Amino acid sequence: MPEGFSIGDVPVGKGGVFLIAGPCVIESEQHALSMARAISRIARDKRIPYIFKASYDKANRTSIRSFRGPGLEEGLRILSKVRNEVSVPVLTDVHQASDVERVAGAVDVLQIPAFLCRQTDLLVAAAKTGCAVNIKKGQFVSPWDMRHAVEKVHDAGGERVFLTERGASFGYNNLVVDMRSLAVMRRFAPVVFDATHSVQLPSAGSSNGHEGPTQSGGQPEFIPLLARAAVAAGVDGIFLEVHDDPANAKSDGANALDLKDLPGLLDQLIAVQAAVN
Repeated sequence: MPEGFSIGDVPVGKGGVFLIAGPCVIESEQHALSMARAISRIARDKRIPYIFKASYDKANRTSIRSFRGPGLEEGLRILSKVRNEVSVPVLTDVHQASDVERVAGAVDVLQIPAFLCRQTDLLVAAAKTGCAVNIKKGQFVSPWDMRHAVEKVHDAGGERVFLTERGASFGYNNLVVDMRSLAVMRRFAPVVFDATHSVQLPSAGSSNGHEGPTQSGGQPEFIPLLARAAVAAGVDGIFLEVHDDPANAKSDGANALDLKDLPGLLDQLIAVQAAVN
C-alpha cells in the first residue's frame, strides 16, 4: 500500500481509523455548525481524528423537486465558517471542474461523487488544487478499475488521494458491499468505507402514487454491522452521514445514522480495531 499522509491533524493511511461525518447536505448555517460541534466533541472524546462533511449542492437527487442545498456561494461561506469556528478539516463534493478552484479555497478535501469517478477533467482539476482528494467508487465500477482514477490524480500532481467504497449496484434499487473491494483498493490508495450510503436503497423511497418513488430509501439498521466488518477488514477510515433528526433530514435521512447513536457505534469500532490489532 502507498505511504500515508495527513489532512491537517488527521492521519490517513497511517495505521489508525479516522472519521468523516456530517449531514448529507447543508440545511442551514446553524444546523451545519451545531452538527460539526456535536460530532467533533464525540470524536474528540473517543480520540478519533475527525473530518466534517456536508454538501453545498446535491446535483444527483432522485427528483428535480428535491432539496439540493444552499448553492455554491452560500455553501462555501458556511463551510469556511465551520472550518474556522469548529477547527476541523472540512470535506465537500464537487460536480463541475469549473467550480473546483473556488471550492478548494474553503475546504480541505475535495470529494469526487461516485457517479463522476471516471470524469477525467474533474479529477485533474481537483488534483491541481493541492487539496486532498477523496474519490468515491462508482456503484458500477470494479474495485481494481479504481486504480485508473487514482493514477489520474497522481499524474496531475495530486499527492494526497484516497478512495471510498459505497456499495455496488445489485439489481434495481439495491446495493451490496463486497468486502474484498476494500483489500483490493488498498493496494494503491488508503480506503474509507461509507457505511451509510452502502445501506441506501437508491430511488426506492416514498412514492407520489403516480410515477413511482421520488426519493431514496435505506436500511440504517445495518450501518453498525457493515461498519464493524469494514474496520475488521482493515479500512483506514469510516464515512457516516449523521443527522440529529433523520426522519426530517432534507437529504438521505432514510440511510443516515442518528446522532445519538454515534458514540455507541464508535465504541464498537474502537473495540473491533483493538481486537484485530
